[in-house]
Amino acid sequence: MLRQYHIRDFDFKLVLLVSALTVIGILAIGSAATESLQTKQIAGFVLGLFLMLVISLFDYSVLLKLYWLIYLLNIALLALVKLIGVEVNGAKRWVVIMGIQFQPSETAKIMLLLFFAQFILKHKDEMHSIKTIGMCVLLFMPPIILIYKQPDMSTSIMVGLLFCVILLIGGISWKYVIGAIAVAVPAFVILLMLVLQPDQQIINDFQQQRILAWIYPEEYAKTTAYQQTNSIIAIGSGMLYGKGYKTNEISSVKNGNFISEPETDFIYAVIGEEFGFVGGCTVIVLLILISFECIMVARRAKDLAGTIIAAGVAALVGFQGIINISVATGVIPNTGIPLPFVSYGLTSLVSLYIGVGFVLNVRLQCKK
Repeated sequence: MLRQYHIRDFDFKLVLLVSALTVIGILAIGSAATESLQTKQIAGFVLGLFLMLVISLFDYSVLLKLYWLIYLLNIALLALVKLIGVEVNGAKRWVVIMGIQFQPSETAKIMLLLFFAQFILKHKDEMHSIKTIGMCVLLFMPPIILIYKQPDMSTSIMVGLLFCVILLIGGISWKYVIGAIAVAVPAFVILLMLVLQPDQQIINDFQQQRILAWIYPEEYAKTTAYQQTNSIIAIGSGMLYGKGYKTNEISSVKNGNFISEPETDFIYAVIGEEFGFVGGCTVIVLLILISFECIMVARRAKDLAGTIIAAGVAALVGFQGIINISVATGVIPNTGIPLPFVSYGLTSLVSLYIGVGFVLNVRLQCKK
């Protein structure tokens, strides 16, 4: 499994970019939360770096041969959430195994990416057929349903976007892509109209409230739209350079408790307030550079599986970053999805570093 690599082929730039973004997250968490959470995030950073470096040295082609085991393990972990999951705020998204609590929906993103990378490689000459595409969709349904039933719509949307990217990179015919878009756009409009009805049974009530709060923020300013509204105010109040790290202003987001658990989904509001426009742009630029670096690796990968892995990690970081920042700035409804490498959450952080580890190995085996 281990191979001889040249140090010059190692992507130190990508390691530096993800490390810099994680350090910004650790600083922001230290301001938004308790010292214990910051310490845990640092531990997650160290563990993530270690796993990333170890995985980067293993031949991904050999590891992908276990793709069916990876798929079954993913289903088993997601099923455990339903059976013995820890419930928090009305949702079961975490499991505790041997004293360790983690969120299987976060690991599912990487595991699905690895599984489909190898599955599509095996069927790359058949990706234009309805049968093969149908098989991909059928294999995708169990994990996405298990994630959605937690309930976790935001992660379901993110995993759905990742699956679309995988199929697109895998070589699905453009006629299917255009056909899917032609059906999906009007279907989305109709679905949106249906879920806004008072007696709808399609989504949970709290999910409907988030959509309504986004459309009519004034009516929900003191309830469902409270966090998003305060997030926008916090980011705007930071102006160019921010109020300063660990600001002691009572009107700040963290000191005034205007956002619950700002170290997770709304960490960007803390960064915008304390580091201003410059800090917010720095995070965005780092996310773009990480995604771009992964895309460059994907273009030079030795095979289709490597291309899918690198492009998939690029999509995961890029789309998830866009969604999180869009929520913090009020562009889309509140979805509750972490900011990659920045938000507090050890499962998310370590999973992303594992994904980057695979990208690094793809880079080490790129075509010269």
